[in-house]
Amino acid sequence: MPESARPNPLRRLYDWVLSWAKTPYGTWALFALAFMESSFFPIPPDVLLIALCVGAPNRAFTFAAVCTAGSVLGGLFGYYIGYGLWSVFEPWLLGPVLPREDFAAVTEKYREYGGVAVFAAAFTPIPYKVFTVAAGVSHLALAPFILASLAGRGGRFFLVGAVVRLFGDRARELIDRYFNLLTIVGAILLIGGFLLVRAMG
Repeated sequence: MPESARPNPLRRLYDWVLSWAKTPYGTWALFALAFMESSFFPIPPDVLLIALCVGAPNRAFTFAAVCTAGSVLGGLFGYYIGYGLWSVFEPWLLGPVLPREDFAAVTEKYREYGGVAVFAAAFTPIPYKVFTVAAGVSHLALAPFILASLAGRGGRFFLVGAVVRLFGDRARELIDRYFNLLTIVGAILLIGGFLLVRAMG
């Protein structure tokens, strides 16, 4: 096969993740993928979550719960990396995994927005892993971090499950086409409402 025709490494990794949906270990793989993606893995768990949900729509919400649990626990691991082990992991993460400029901007935003920033990253296509590590580096209070992660990750993954339950085989096409837009709009509305309530308080 010509070199140019070979899939790039990220595409091969994507296909490998997707292949777990055809094995008896798909649920465990989903948990592990969600955990790893929250701190360092490049492929989002939505890929495997969608495949599993389409294959067994009646278990869509179970898969969403597994994905949420793995992602939030992985987020806590990312938080711990930033909080207690940053001097060890910084050379390995800044640059190869986390863009240095993005990480600096995220850390700065924590001083202003805290848990709201975590929720936005957890719910939308913004790289959640950048925010989990930055939350630890910034010493964000743990309770708001966990609550924002649960709300954002749970909202995102259960939305996937709901779309699959409603639309069945058409769900994959609908999610591929509209999901990122829907999550961004939803996050803007929720965060806008939160800020409005705080301003009126």
